Amino acid sequence: MTDDRKLERDGEERPKVRVVDKRRFRERPPGEDASSPGAPAAGATGSSSPPEATPGGEDRAQPASELEQAQAQAAEYLDHLQRLQADFENYRKRMTRSQERLVEAELQRFVGRLLEVLDEFDLALLAAEREPDFESFRKGVELVYAKLVETLRSEGLERIEAEGKPFDPAEHDALMQTGDGDGEPHVAEVFRQGYRLRGSVIRPASVRVERA
Repeated sequence: MTDDRKLERDGEERPKVRVVDKRRFRERPPGEDASSPGAPAAGATGSSSPPEATPGGEDRAQPASELEQAQAQAAEYLDHLQRLQADFENYRKRMTRSQERLVEAELQRFVGRLLEVLDEFDLALLAAEREPDFESFRKGVELVYAKLVETLRSEGLERIEAEGKPFDPAEHDALMQTGDGDGEPHVAEVFRQGYRLRGSVIRPASVRVERA
């Protein structure tokens, strides 16, 4: 105390002393209460725990992936369908052109055969001018008619035999009906011939029907 007072009297400043604590903190043994001195605060551990996954995050990602796959598959199906439609349209056009060519070729072939009949008519008319004999002209027309019938028959045309046959509404067109008997109706007279082409009726015969 004497020295301190002496220093104060002399006006000199007392030197400052710094104390350094060199003690080491020991680790908390297992079971030691976390509230004891020196225990680390809760949540201040050296290793951080991984963040918890957001509930439902994986469930939401899976439907999104399935939706993308479904959309890609639908786009693939649509592209395939459009290709099929284009192929079918091209096929339809080719078939239409092919059918048109076939019909045109068949028509040309048939008309070409009829031209032979026209040639026969030309010859018959020329003969009628040179030969006034009617009988000769009639024979020439008969020859032309026979030629035409033969040409059409070769293409599948046949005449419907009607006169004297039982009346058939599928092949006969009754323009008149005579008689009041109870018998089955039959064709008594033919006004215009009917024809079949390859088995199908293309024109029924116009007839008079009679009941005996």
